[in-house]
Amino acid sequence: MDKKINVTRPSMPSFDEYAAEIKSIWDSAMLTNFGPLEERLKGELEKFLGVKNLPLFTNGHQALLAAISVIALPGKSKVITTPFTFASTTEAIAGAGLKPVFADVDPVTYTLDPKKVEKLIDEDTAAIIPVHVYGNVCDTGAFEKLSEKYRIPVIYDAAHCFGVRKDGVGIGNFGTASMFSFHATKAFNTIEGGAAAVPEKYAQAVRNFANYGLCGGATPEINGTNSKMTEFQAAMGLCNLRHIGEVTEKRAAICAKYTEILTEGSFFDAATGVSGNGIKLLPYQAGVTKNYAYFPVIFGKAESDGSFTPGDQERLVKVIENLQNINVFPRRYFYPLISEFTCMKKYRPRKTPIAKGLSDNVLCLPLYAELSLRDAARIAKTVLR
Repeated sequence: MDKKINVTRPSMPSFDEYAAEIKSIWDSAMLTNFGPLEERLKGELEKFLGVKNLPLFTNGHQALLAAISVIALPGKSKVITTPFTFASTTEAIAGAGLKPVFADVDPVTYTLDPKKVEKLIDEDTAAIIPVHVYGNVCDTGAFEKLSEKYRIPVIYDAAHCFGVRKDGVGIGNFGTASMFSFHATKAFNTIEGGAAAVPEKYAQAVRNFANYGLCGGATPEINGTNSKMTEFQAAMGLCNLRHIGEVTEKRAAICAKYTEILTEGSFFDAATGVSGNGIKLLPYQAGVTKNYAYFPVIFGKAESDGSFTPGDQERLVKVIENLQNINVFPRRYFYPLISEFTCMKKYRPRKTPIAKGLSDNVLCLPLYAELSLRDAARIAKTVLR
């Protein structure tokens, strides 16, 4: 295995396909500002994701910032979220002038625990931001009840859940809003890019946010940013959307190969992802259509009651070393916890032991459509060895 294998690699169309798609840009002379390709992509994504209103952005971070800025309850200062996520989640909260409050996560799905969240809700709570992690879907039913009970908006960070459906419903239909990321490393990309699935009453304001808050006039009606998706990004998205089915199938095959080898010779509980080989994989979620966005492995110990205790950093470090020796570069994703970042210390985050255990013992293996099953097998065997 001489070639370098990184944790991910962007899916791209052929050069000729992309060149054909961007040719119209020279005819329209529109590079940005809600051009025809952006409008076309918006419509196609709304159909694919099964949502009605999907303003597009230059990246997912700006989409989340827009959703928070427009939807979070005015006059409140706190947003409850998870520390087991990428930096963008909490940086968007802080960027909107709000304070992130961290709740712990569910040990099976790694997603924000609604019971822990409810204990933190107070009169100053402006929103709840759960994160669908690695394609695992949050307990949307429980969060809907919290939203109704306390009249607090729930804004999902769905950066990992492009194309995921729950009981046949596009994931962007849950909560008050959902943010998608189309970054180059995602299962679907527009080079950089993102979107916010929102109800009709917020759609125009969220879209205006990407254009300085302007609403057709000379002066902004709300504070905003310049975060419009460009025509070149939209063209990449239009090309990649044509191939998303094929890409997903390839990613699924790689995940199946990893699972087959990593659990061989041992019991494996698909419902929890726990294997007797001292690892925990992503659990099976009934009714959820997966997108195979990531393949995380948690190192630890399977207990006699079927639960799993994360905690085998010595093995984790050795696995990373062995993989790098064969030119494979996985990623400790998410490590460290967001709440451990220096910039988060000012918020005095409380301890979240479940999230901490996951973060300290997680490793994401390489996963992208062009990864061969042979390479996937060698990677998995190296992890076991």
